Amino acid sequence: MEHRKKLMGRPQLAAGKRTKFINVRFTEDEYREVAELEKELGVSKTELIRMRVLSNAKNAVINARELIRNMDGVGAEMGRIGNNINQLAKHANTLKLKGQLSPPIIQNFNDLFEEYIRIQQSLEAALRKIIRAMGL
Repeated sequence: MEHRKKLMGRPQLAAGKRTKFINVRFTEDEYREVAELEKELGVSKTELIRMRVLSNAKNAVINARELIRNMDGVGAEMGRIGNNINQLAKHANTLKLKGQLSPPIIQNFNDLFEEYIRIQQSLEAALRKIIRAMGL
């Protein structure tokens, strides 16, 4: 017969073992809300409650599906804006070659482009905050 190693179960944690227990009761509505958050966020009830109670900033609760859906829309919009900027630059270069590009048009374009850059930098800063909050 072959010799089988005895299975010992899950290995014990060396440090950080959770030994304390808190019993909490919810109303039906409260429990339903916690269960919906669990399903929506993909986090267990225990972990969700632990994050909320301890207010651990590194484990901020974020609806990942909604965030990704919104970020997809933002990315598409930024792509369209970039395409428009390229078209305007090409048109401006064509007018410049013909000698028809006036200084007020150049200034207006530069002002709009600076505003676009400010918005893009603000978006990047917000994304960095979200990434830090998610602990990534």
